[in-house]
Amino acid sequence: MTTIIAEFCQNHKGDKAIIKDMIAAAAAAGADYAKIQSILADDLTFRDRFEEGVVEDGVRKAIKRPYQPEYERLKPMDVDDEAHRWFIEECEAAGIKPLTTVFARSRVPFVGSLPWRAVKVASYDCSSLPLLNDLKERFDHLFISTGATFDHEIKAAADTLEGHSFSFLHCVTIYPTPLSELHLRRMEFLRQFSPSVGYSDHSLVARDGNKASMIAILLGADVVERHFTVLPADATKDGPVSVNPQQLAELAAFARASKDEQKHIVADLVGDYSETLGEATRPLSDAELLNRDYYRGRFASKVNGKVIYNWEDKSLE
Repeated sequence: MTTIIAEFCQNHKGDKAIIKDMIAAAAAAGADYAKIQSILADDLTFRDRFEEGVVEDGVRKAIKRPYQPEYERLKPMDVDDEAHRWFIEECEAAGIKPLTTVFARSRVPFVGSLPWRAVKVASYDCSSLPLLNDLKERFDHLFISTGATFDHEIKAAADTLEGHSFSFLHCVTIYPTPLSELHLRRMEFLRQFSPSVGYSDHSLVARDGNKASMIAILLGADVVERHFTVLPADATKDGPVSVNPQQLAELAAFARASKDEQKHIVADLVGDYSETLGEATRPLSDAELLNRDYYRGRFASKVNGKVIYNWEDKSLE
């Protein structure tokens, strides 16, 4: 059966009461993992080109995402060390497995010291081989998103993790992702590197519901990650691409249905889903490249006044 990851992202607003409600709701809905993000606002990096963005000859070269407003947005949503321990205990009490995404190598020793066996790697760090090496030493399994990652980088990640347990998750780093841009055939490409392949869904819930995730499961996804919220869709930045408890329960039930039942549900709900298949290999779109430019290196380790990016093979000591 497909493993379902309920991605909390920052939909909790840094409020432990909301996190507790999310854990309970995700467990009741039938998700396998409840996932937070081990982000610290202090690991956010200042990069001058994103202060105003870059446009050359009428062509956008870098998005505008100034440092200070982003820092102020993220700081209240930090999940501190004590909250990490509490989160794991709450998940265990609710009967759901805890999971997190690590965004800076400097956080690996602490996060890796806690009693969870798997970890998530964001798309923009699929090619951060030093980070992957750090994580594989501390976790039994890695879930790795591959959005906005070049084919040769995916191969290098697989080579780095040879002999270790990991899953590659296809995703498209357009927020939200239209059904016509899903390129679910990409999962076929990923299967040459790992027997466990899945999909991380960023489609617009109000428009597309669970269609993308359901099609991915029908096509054989072993893992599906879906943003999740217990708040109204307009209450958080990621709300529009996040399912609510009822929708998460529908997705979990679909994942546990027989293949024939899944075919009938998709036929009734979607009909012809050929537009979602796309290409197994393709050039990254302009939107994906712009997002890659910003998000890859958004967080880094800060050691003795120096910034060390996750892909840099440098000591943090």
